[in-house]
Amino acid sequence: QVQLVESGGGLVQAGGFLNLACAGSGRSFNGYSMGWFRQAPGKDREFVASITRSGANTVYADSVKGRFTISRDNSNNLMYLQMNSLKPEDTAVYICAAGGFGPSPRLYGYWGQGTQVTVSS
Repeated sequence: QVQLVESGGGLVQAGGFLNLACAGSGRSFNGYSMGWFRQAPGKDREFVASITRSGANTVYADSVKGRFTISRDNSNNLMYLQMNSLKPEDTAVYICAAGGFGPSPRLYGYWGQGTQVTVSS
């Protein structure tokens, strides 16, 4: 098993940036591909980005491509989401997940609790 805890959320103006982190503990962190999802009030959970175990491959949702960057530091059991040029529509709870790669939430077996990101216009 792996436990996941997100941090780095907050309130930012449109055009600003935030860097989210996901700390993993438990079983070998680098044994899992991982991803970021987000969920806004009244909406389904939405895929944001995913990264393979080594970090060599990444995939992004079209809505964040070119603005967000996913990365990981296996030596410190951390995964990051650098978010630039934020828009009000990026407002959501951002959740990290482990055990899968790609946009389907069903591929992931482990989930964090999430961190709130609010982008004001």
